[in-house]
Amino acid sequence: MRRLLVEADGGSRGNPGPAGFGAAVRDADTGEVLAEVAEAIGVATNNVAEYRGLIAGLTAALALGGGSVAVRMDSKLVVEQMAGRWKIKNEGLRPLALEAAALARRFDEITYNWIPRAQNAHADRLANEAMDAAAEGREWTVSSAPALDTPPEQANPSDRPHPPGTVPAAAPGTPAGTRAAAETAAETRAGTETQAGTQTRAGTQTQAGTETETRAGTETRAGAEPAGETATGWAARTAVTSLFLLRHGETPLSVERRFSGLGEAALTPKGVAQAEASAVRLARARLDAIVCSPLKRARETAEIVAAACDLPVTVEEGFRETDFGAWEGHTFAEIQRRWPDELAAWLADPATAPPGGESFEVTDERVRRARDAVLERHAGRRVLVVSHVTPIKMLLRHALLAPPQALYRMHLDVACLSRIDFYADGPEVVSSFNDTSHLRA
Repeated sequence: MRRLLVEADGGSRGNPGPAGFGAAVRDADTGEVLAEVAEAIGVATNNVAEYRGLIAGLTAALALGGGSVAVRMDSKLVVEQMAGRWKIKNEGLRPLALEAAALARRFDEITYNWIPRAQNAHADRLANEAMDAAAEGREWTVSSAPALDTPPEQANPSDRPHPPGTVPAAAPGTPAGTRAAAETAAETRAGTETQAGTQTRAGTQTQAGTETETRAGTETRAGAEPAGETATGWAARTAVTSLFLLRHGETPLSVERRFSGLGEAALTPKGVAQAEASAVRLARARLDAIVCSPLKRARETAEIVAAACDLPVTVEEGFRETDFGAWEGHTFAEIQRRWPDELAAWLADPATAPPGGESFEVTDERVRRARDAVLERHAGRRVLVVSHVTPIKMLLRHALLAPPQALYRMHLDVACLSRIDFYADGPEVVSSFNDTSHLRA
């Protein structure tokens, strides 16, 4: 496996002010410089420029084949946030951190280490070259000047890539890289959330994060996911509980697109075939447990999968579908004609229930209780949850930190698979959504 060092730096002359970054990729064994990248990014803060440096360095390393990479930077904020010890309190930095994490997931292993600025002279020179070039109205080009920093073979051994499962000693690391090189990547203003892997323009960033002293040099899992509010940054070798979310197979009501809540509709022959196709796929997923809604269509689907996986089925009441009351068995058009005011109120407010039914707010509370119970019982395991449209959408909504209105912006096919990974220190990461590839085989 190829071993690389990514060194990167970013700076701002004014903070915020004219900013730029520089990054170099080295062969970790020989110290040879394999790639250099630098760019002026307009008006930005130091922290934005540092993150852009990390992104560019990781992008350059991936272009060289990836493998194992040790990232070294003199920005304690970036290193500590990526290593999972600091929260990302500044929302303007979060899109950049998401982008860096998406790149990190593509390496076999990755470490983040802090180094003093004096040991980051190469990347610092590149960043200043880019800013100088911009000030003179020209573009930066690769310089032939020799590297000024310490060669890897003379650096602290903790800066070198480590075998999986090991943690480098607390010592200086390598400077980080910069923004992604792909010019076609989507750009957004700083402070706007973007999909992992998209480009973010951070020139409007104004608030710098707070830096405090903490140890450096702790290795993090490649592709560690962004932490939620209850976590401490990026998940560093933390236990993961995976929930595979399977919607039940087709029923007569789903064929006709009718509201199907607590009614005991059975699977159609096609629905049984869909459950069997799901079972073939899930038999390879190394599941540890299967839980399902108490409703017939979910139980039938779960039992078919359980037979293929040689696992028992546990019924979890909280994962049943919403009670649609008087609307059960009706189409949306029928409801719109007969209950126009009630439907409008229901669509506008998750606390409003259908006539004689259950509100989405109430459904959400029990789904979250059921989720928490499963996560507690099966911590660190791979669990299949067989349920319905509404509960699955709610689980996905919470994982994505999306508002309640997001329920109306998702589509889930019958027998589709979605997946959420729950990290022990807080983050929830959606790694699959409405996957029906197993039904097309």
